[in-house]
Amino acid sequence: MALVEETSVKVALETEASPDVPEGKTDYPFTASNSIYTAILSRNEAVKDAKRLKNFLELRDKYVHKKVLFEDPLFPPNDSSLWYSSKFPIEFEWKRPTEICDNPQFIIDGASRTDICQGELGDCWLLAAIACLTLNDKLLYRVIPSDQSFTENYAGIFHFQFWRYGEWVDVVVDDRIPTSNNQLVFTKSFRKNEFWSALLEKAYAKLHGSYEALKGGNTLEAMEDFTGGVTEFFEMSEAPKELYKIMKKALERGSLMGCSIDALLPSHCETETANGLVRGHAYSITALEECDKLKVTKDTKIRLVQMRNPWGMVLWKGPWNAKSKEWSTISSSDKARLKKKTVETSETWISFEDFKKNFTKLEICNLTPDTLLDDRSHSWTVAVNEGRWVRGSSAGGCRNFPDTFWTNPQYRMRLYEEDDDPDDPEHVACTVMVALMQKGRRKDRSKGAKLYTIGFTIYEMIGSQQHLQKDFFLYNASKAKCKSYINLREVSERFCLPPGEYVIIPSTFDPHEEGEFILRVFSEKNSTSETKKGKPIVFVSDRAKANKEIEQDDIEVQKEKKEKVKPKPQQPDEESGEHKMFRAIYQQIAGEDMQICANELKVVMKRVLEKHNDMKTDGFSLESCRSMIALMDTDGTGKLNLQEFKHLWSKIKAWQLIFKKYDKDKSSTISSFEMRNAVNDAGFRLNNQLYDIITMRYADEHLNIDFDSFICCFVRLEGMFRTFHAFDKNGDGTIKLNVLEWLQLTMYA
Repeated sequence: MALVEETSVKVALETEASPDVPEGKTDYPFTASNSIYTAILSRNEAVKDAKRLKNFLELRDKYVHKKVLFEDPLFPPNDSSLWYSSKFPIEFEWKRPTEICDNPQFIIDGASRTDICQGELGDCWLLAAIACLTLNDKLLYRVIPSDQSFTENYAGIFHFQFWRYGEWVDVVVDDRIPTSNNQLVFTKSFRKNEFWSALLEKAYAKLHGSYEALKGGNTLEAMEDFTGGVTEFFEMSEAPKELYKIMKKALERGSLMGCSIDALLPSHCETETANGLVRGHAYSITALEECDKLKVTKDTKIRLVQMRNPWGMVLWKGPWNAKSKEWSTISSSDKARLKKKTVETSETWISFEDFKKNFTKLEICNLTPDTLLDDRSHSWTVAVNEGRWVRGSSAGGCRNFPDTFWTNPQYRMRLYEEDDDPDDPEHVACTVMVALMQKGRRKDRSKGAKLYTIGFTIYEMIGSQQHLQKDFFLYNASKAKCKSYINLREVSERFCLPPGEYVIIPSTFDPHEEGEFILRVFSEKNSTSETKKGKPIVFVSDRAKANKEIEQDDIEVQKEKKEKVKPKPQQPDEESGEHKMFRAIYQQIAGEDMQICANELKVVMKRVLEKHNDMKTDGFSLESCRSMIALMDTDGTGKLNLQEFKHLWSKIKAWQLIFKKYDKDKSSTISSFEMRNAVNDAGFRLNNQLYDIITMRYADEHLNIDFDSFICCFVRLEGMFRTFHAFDKNGDGTIKLNVLEWLQLTMYA
């Protein structure tokens, strides 16, 4: 019996959601930007830009020496840097701080949360994260390098650093900022002459392509970009009993924390509730405190949460607001202590119980994967792998789609040693945290991109080194999986698994959704584990494994391939009826030289295929016939003799059997998802990148591959393998080519 394993889905609403936020599960548009070639060319574009602009210090010194103010050519002061969908109803003037006020300062008396006031852009999620960042100087000055000012070595150039998909990148900007009537339009400080927050917002906008790209989001995104940490997401309706302890531990460990109330509908803008809180709006959590009540009651302590509104003012009208009577229920010393922590009018206190009742989600970004329910800190090792889902090849959707789920990228994980747990000596599990992040969706909003609904599943496996097939997932239950698929940038989950071998399957909820992702796996490694044998985790991707196979095992693969297509031997004096037919057709079309060109081969193949009534095909295209000649032409004439033609037909006949095996509906086409198995049956061993390329090169708009394209693909593979081996003089799986040899290899193949 095949197992039925349903996958649940949730919808996360963005704060200050714009109308383009998806409502539930939907079919998102595919864009050309998601093709493998564009992805390769534009990968880490911000990093390339930074390198193209050299390094910040070199640039600054250059412009200081020239006594010229820097102008960023990659983020110009025009509408392209502001909007991509519609023009904002304000006339903008881009000005430098020196043109706005008399004594501009980068940072005054240290960067603090009071320096962040929201402007006309709906990016409260970003500003809430910045406010959290100011609570930790070490994190803050990692993002905002302090070696810059408007006085010493000023050249109109500033830089900021963000964690971007596994590495820190340096984003350089000039200091021209959008203004209207000489006032900053977007983020500003309450001090009129302080500009670090406005310039940080500009650098983050450049990272994502425009200011509009920052409209609507989840605080976790920015928190992660500021720290490279591990995110956790709590629905308040499903929050654990230990939530207060979790929040307390988070602040003690320097984690960033935010909260919000979902909008009533995804397309709704911010709306104020009766108690003054705002739906669809993000708040920072800056402190937690417990106070003794003056009157002894059932609960002798009151637990309080301090939150901050990026608007620069607070609207909370419930208990523990600045003028509420609840302040009289605690001691004067506690009151003074809490009032001292409230440094501005944008901050307020709320009881923990009211916090749980009023807010719908809590977002935490931890600096390490340590659980917030454990007092101990651990050392961790992390494995990072980049991948992509390609429509028709490796975008198989979740477990609800068994026909395509198996085609998703697969990552092997081997856990060798269990955790060290002094409190439980019999503990024999390995703690791992899996985090799946989709890449580039915010930056591609201008092209119609939205966040996909994503998740992952983990299966236990033993020994298999090949891509697991459909039957494995039909008859094996998952060992672990994320709680639900959700449309967040990152989905993460913590697991305790026995030592063993596992495979992680990251996927979108629906099949055919193209995009890039990064998969991080954290495993616990105690700092005293040097004496133990082995490594705590080994993380192997299909891509790395397949590359190794292609480098080291090409000869073996070639042998296997030859065995599969080798025709049944005949007696030397025998000639089958089929070969007699070939000879007759061939002699009718071939000229006096008894050789056929591509046009003649097309006619021959059409007549031969007409004899096979079970194949609905119009024959082969001229380009396919040229490829066939390139494959079988052993004497360099650009034509085929009868013997070469017979050899070609024996290969096509073997490949035809494979094609029929997967043409289950007799439509003379096969699904692009089945191409992986068909290629394997022919004896070729490829990696995920090549399967993706095959799909994009040979599948039609319906993700089907017809017989002509199928044979053309196999001819190409056969020819490329053969040519590679011809150049591989030492048989070590590597070749060295000059430009003419490279052209020879690629042009006639």
